[in-house]
Amino acid sequence: MLDTQLFHLLNGLAGQSPTIDAIIVFCASYLAYILIAVFAVFLIFFVSARREQIELLVVAFIATAVARGVITEAVRLFYHRPRPFLTLPAHKLIDDTAWSFPSGHATFFFALSTAVYLYDKKWGTGFFIATVLITVGRVAAGVHYPSDILGGALIGIGVAYLTYRIARRITTKTAD
Repeated sequence: MLDTQLFHLLNGLAGQSPTIDAIIVFCASYLAYILIAVFAVFLIFFVSARREQIELLVVAFIATAVARGVITEAVRLFYHRPRPFLTLPAHKLIDDTAWSFPSGHATFFFALSTAVYLYDKKWGTGFFIATVLITVGRVAAGVHYPSDILGGALIGIGVAYLTYRIARRITTKTAD
């Protein structure tokens, strides 16, 4: 199966050297905190219009909360996919106890990246690159299958886009 083959390819990077393991763990666990800090810096210093700052903050908050906190958890109520390190021979660099599908990290950070991208393409592209590093790191660390990432990405992107469209409708009506 392609999903398992891709998992083994990426997870095969783990356990090769302490340096590579440290990079994987950094991407899978710590880069997320940096990306949140970068979002705050971007919002405060690089979004000039106050109205756009507030709109982006609201869109990002609602999109990440709904995608990660509502949809991901609803899927996990009905679909219980164990983590790959529990079912396959794998290098486990970090631990996680929740169900694997969809990836909560992928859902949250793809929603955030999409929100940023819809307001600023250049910054959004950087956010997507960081999100890919985070999520590939989660696969390499042994806690997700690639399809978990794909599922989370689709949920995050879809919810962020819909949230953005609704926000634009509301702000267009209020501006008139």
